[in-house]
Amino acid sequence: MSDRRTIESALSRSTLTGSTPSGIDYRPVAVMPDVRVVKVGGQSIMDRGRAALFPILDEIVEARKQGIQVVLLAGGGTRARHIYAIASELEMPTGVVATLGKYIPMQNARMLQMLLAKHGGIYILPDDFEKLPLYLSLGCIPVMSGMPPFGYWEKHEAGSRIPPHRTDAGAFLSAEFLGSRRAIFIKDEEGLYTDDPKKNASATHIPRITAKELIARDLNDLVVERRVIEYLPRARWCHELQIVNGLRPGQVLAALKGEDVGTIISA
Repeated sequence: MSDRRTIESALSRSTLTGSTPSGIDYRPVAVMPDVRVVKVGGQSIMDRGRAALFPILDEIVEARKQGIQVVLLAGGGTRARHIYAIASELEMPTGVVATLGKYIPMQNARMLQMLLAKHGGIYILPDDFEKLPLYLSLGCIPVMSGMPPFGYWEKHEAGSRIPPHRTDAGAFLSAEFLGSRRAIFIKDEEGLYTDDPKKNASATHIPRITAKELIARDLNDLVVERRVIEYLPRARWCHELQIVNGLRPGQVLAALKGEDVGTIISA
């Protein structure tokens, strides 16, 4: 038997969990920085049906015709919340709750794909993520679930069994991986408010705010998941979240063109 050979490397004595070892030129690459990562709200849009959804899809198709590449992610909505409630009442672990909850945004994504099929809509699973460049180069509109594929490995938060990483987090993480500067969230409100405008008529609109300022305000109601706001300042590529009102004609198309409509939450 030959003697064991060791290949000299700057990584040979590193745990790979600390700072970058000396001698390593670490320069991450933005995979597809020009792609628009868009999440369609489940409860705010999908659950409203045809009247709310169809005009949004028309604007997404129009953007694609204008050469704007779009990756579409679906939220869960009321049915996902129903699953979370039942699973939590049955004292299921957070990982099980997340695994059960992923099926509703998958259903919504499949419906979006069918509605966009004649325009190149194609449903993809997390394992097909690396095929995005091919699909986009062919003129397709990739559609996927917004739920990140953490499943049984989802982290538990004290005092709750609800998975902290849901479809807003999945959209943000997808934008960060692809290198997109901004993640777009289509809701049924003009963006972020000082309070829930559906319950408080005196709530005022916040057109632009930083993640730090938003965390400091500690608002009772947020239009996106709190975990995403916490992650934003630590992101390398995705430095902005944009929340737009999908019920207002033209706002989705304006956002896809890069206009600062709705609310911008910056890192």
